[in-house]
Amino acid sequence: MVKCRLRVILAERNIKHGEVYKKAGISSATFSLLVNEKSLPTLPVALKIARVLDLHIEDIWYEDGKEVKH
Repeated sequence: MVKCRLRVILAERNIKHGEVYKKAGISSATFSLLVNEKSLPTLPVALKIARVLDLHIEDIWYEDGKEVKH
């Protein structure tokens, strides 16, 4: 199962959702689904979000039990 750290990352960095989804060029609805782990992103969307947050995709989404730290 793939887990998501978006909620934690945003809280740790005190970043508002709008700052990310607007810069990534995705809808607020899509971003909300991702943050709430109701959906998994497509690869292009995951890359856009990771670039906005200056992270690797694996820092945001990871296989349960196999969290990767860079």
